[in-house]
Amino acid sequence: MTPTILERIRHLFASERSEHLDRISDAFLNGTLREPPHPMSDQELARAIREFRDTPVSDWTIAKLSRRFVEVPRHR
Repeated sequence: MTPTILERIRHLFASERSEHLDRISDAFLNGTLREPPHPMSDQELARAIREFRDTPVSDWTIAKLSRRFVEVPRHR
């Protein structure tokens, strides 16, 4: 059985279950995301992940995340 792109990403990027990767999986299942017609090799995928992780976070992204944390409804 050939591993799916998401299984490859989980193997290379995250050792545990991840809500973010679960959402990506759901997007593949409901059709809003599709696998590329010419999948990357494991080496290309690992390089792309390293580059993504090495990219500095922008001020805009930090501000957006900060607002989301402040706006989170408190559970009682």
